[in-house]
Amino acid sequence: MTSVLIGLVGDGIQRSHAPLLHEREADRQGIRLLYTTIDSRVRGLSRADLPGLLRWARTLGYRGLNITHPFKQAVAGHLDELCGDAAVLGAVNTVVFDEDGTRGHNTDASGFRRSFVRSFGDAPRDRVVQLGAGGAGSAVAYALLVLGVGRLTLVDTDGARAERLVDTLAREFGCDRVVAAAPDRVSALLADADGLVNATPVGMAHSPGAPVPESDLRAGLWVADIVYRPIDTALLRAARAAGAPTLHGGGMSVYQATAAFELFTGRPADADAMLGHSPELVESGR
Repeated sequence: MTSVLIGLVGDGIQRSHAPLLHEREADRQGIRLLYTTIDSRVRGLSRADLPGLLRWARTLGYRGLNITHPFKQAVAGHLDELCGDAAVLGAVNTVVFDEDGTRGHNTDASGFRRSFVRSFGDAPRDRVVQLGAGGAGSAVAYALLVLGVGRLTLVDTDGARAERLVDTLAREFGCDRVVAAAPDRVSALLADADGLVNATPVGMAHSPGAPVPESDLRAGLWVADIVYRPIDTALLRAARAAGAPTLHGGGMSVYQATAAFELFTGRPADADAMLGHSPELVESGR
């Protein structure tokens, strides 16, 4: 393998730590890898530009692309094949180009699973409330059900989107294990829940704050946030203050990256090394 060219497509991604995360692992393995960012906000790109963007990237010799908000679901309809979790969810975060076409994968689901098992392996999971049913949220919901959550309640400000995800997951796991609820029911739901997962952008640098009131948090409720910049969100700080166990989004970010690295290069990634690099890269603003 002489060199690998990959990129990240999304909105507001100039400070993403994905480029250096992949490049450092490639350097460690003696691979020449260049990771570029294609920021739709900077370049004025929309969902309608995705077919042209895919053709352009392939023509220029890209091995593949990582896809993030807001294109994970939109890109799925423009690929030749959806593989594994992506085929179930209709959401893609990794596109690989090969001689046979374009293949979409979803490494978010496995990334969240690995992070959860590493830190929350013994956590109760009979009743869990998840906020957010978008591209990343669909992968997290799928992962939670694979992890054995007995009843998952999905809450999204777009009720129709939550219902569509419920329909998708019910076909795989049964209609008794996943339901949708309106945002005004969150406090009541959390009073009887084992865990809360934030899969919305609330808490990110450009969307500060917490998605639920501090009064909804308690010691008997574990709290996971998929936001990784900042690594310590307002939600996690409030949860710790209430005595709740917490899981930050850094682990999911790294584990999805290790799986994507392997798809792009064909070589196994050192997850422990990438976990070690991640806090420094997040803190540096990359």
